[in-house]
Amino acid sequence: MVYQEIIDHFLSLANPTIAEHSQRFFKTAKGEYGYGDKFLGIRVPVIRQSVKKYKATSLSTIEKLLRSEYHEVRLFALLLLVLHFSKNNTEEQEKIYHLYLNNTQYINNWDLVDSSAHLIMGPYLENRDRTRLTELSRSSSIWERRIAIISTFYFIKINQFNETLHISKQLLEGSRRFNT
Repeated sequence: MVYQEIIDHFLSLANPTIAEHSQRFFKTAKGEYGYGDKFLGIRVPVIRQSVKKYKATSLSTIEKLLRSEYHEVRLFALLLLVLHFSKNNTEEQEKIYHLYLNNTQYINNWDLVDSSAHLIMGPYLENRDRTRLTELSRSSSIWERRIAIISTFYFIKINQFNETLHISKQLLEGSRRFNT
């Protein structure tokens, strides 16, 4: 029920003019990095207000929202995950971390990665093995590679630079393999 309420909420906010602009801005034409992404035409401040309204949304509903065909709904789901991560205990943070990793195919544009990776992946891995970031940096997915490097912003903020340098090297070496 909450899922449909949220979807209906976003559909009611849709603006075709903004959606058309977003389609161009996020490069959704054939051959571009965001090919096929669909937009409702909702600005980020409105999405952030919706996060406040629906902050009690369950993780299972958030995961379903993260798999939406609409970019703004996926951004909303990621912002909810960030909020939940920041307010929960270690056990819940672990669930959110794994939910995030299990759904990287839906975190498929720069704004989606940039609004979430350093706020979920980074803090979760602070005192843990960071091998997963190296694996992501070697992925064929441009967005998983971006998740790897953006996650290291968290480490930079706490004056830990080795991971960023390591991932940067991986990405530079990988750029010979991937032309994306």
